[in-house]
Amino acid sequence: MAEAPGLALRGWLALTWALLPLLPFHLKRRVRRGKEDAARWREKLGHASAPRPEGRLIWLHAVGLGEVLALRGLIARLALLEPDLHFLVTSNTVGSARALAQNLTPRTIHQFAPLDAPGPARRFLAHWRPDLSIWAEQELWPGIVYRSDAAGIPLALVNARMNAAALARRQKAGAIYRDVLPRFALVSAQDEDTAANLATLGAPVVRSDGSLKSIAPPLADQPEARAALQAQIGARPAWIAASTHAEDEAMVLDAHQTRLKDAPDTLLLLAPRLPERAGEIMTVLKGRGLRAARRSSGAVPEDDTQVYLIDTLGEMGLFYRLAPVAFVGGSMGPVQGHNPWEAARLGVAILHGPNTANFAPDYAALHAAGAARQVDSAAMLATALGDPATPEMSPRAAALIDANMDRLDALCQKLVTLV
Repeated sequence: MAEAPGLALRGWLALTWALLPLLPFHLKRRVRRGKEDAARWREKLGHASAPRPEGRLIWLHAVGLGEVLALRGLIARLALLEPDLHFLVTSNTVGSARALAQNLTPRTIHQFAPLDAPGPARRFLAHWRPDLSIWAEQELWPGIVYRSDAAGIPLALVNARMNAAALARRQKAGAIYRDVLPRFALVSAQDEDTAANLATLGAPVVRSDGSLKSIAPPLADQPEARAALQAQIGARPAWIAASTHAEDEAMVLDAHQTRLKDAPDTLLLLAPRLPERAGEIMTVLKGRGLRAARRSSGAVPEDDTQVYLIDTLGEMGLFYRLAPVAFVGGSMGPVQGHNPWEAARLGVAILHGPNTANFAPDYAALHAAGAARQVDSAAMLATALGDPATPEMSPRAAALIDANMDRLDALCQKLVTLV
């Protein structure tokens, strides 16, 4: 029998009851603004758009694109251990759904996560009846966690990440966390600092298993499209700037223009984190006098194209395979870094800026292995791009990924015992 909710959690549950009538109107407004999938928004109210598969089902939840893609390695290893398992992945964002659709593992279904309110949560749990609920990284919805526990569904938290600043924010709702975290039968952190912070919030026992993102399978390829693009690029030197924001792009474009002076045929593959910024970026490129082509328009990089703007979703597996070196964005501004492992998994050398708090343990491991290089300025980036030693970093990242597999197997064995 699940523990009864404490005072703070009861308050949260009462609030979600009060907000319940407003949820359909909220979602419809988001649909009109293009922030929800018009064909699937009712999934967030707990109305499933797919049947439950027969047999044992593990439900995994992650908030967005990077977190969802990181779960693929965990799913693949669990499927090897228990070939009869099926998997349900939930997330919140349209982008995560589209990217996962192109990188879906076998026996896996995607649905949008139900809102944390009584009607959506109960409909969701009644339809899917998961045999295990796995939550990833930082997002925990107290009402759904409580209702899952009350329904007798074992709970696990994996790939947890919580630095000091995140701990300080969550301590403001400490009473809820002290109620919710003990309901998890297994809690696995990315690093020892996170493990200590989760213990401070009330998690009784926390393991440290490293980042799941380091062992996720390679992003999906598009062999025909890649062959056509490779033929178009030919022998031109190409590099990629991935998951960029405006602060990253300012430095990246400065460095690219410096490289063009020494190697005029160099091609930059520019993949912003938010493709909807493409119009803004094209204006910047035009202002710099750079000749650019835009992926979403169907254009290809011609012989005189200097920047190929990748303003599409779910194609990073294609474009990482076209460049030997990547600058991973989110690392020159307040975002504090994006996932370097997707590039490393595909044999791409990793460059990054100084702001990587979101992936501090990951970058520390890559640097210790000599598999990544920090660049703090356009001059440093341009130098690294021209350095013959830069591409030599990629095999070291591959060896590090192989070493991380052992920790994943131990975690998967523990998770299987909970099903």
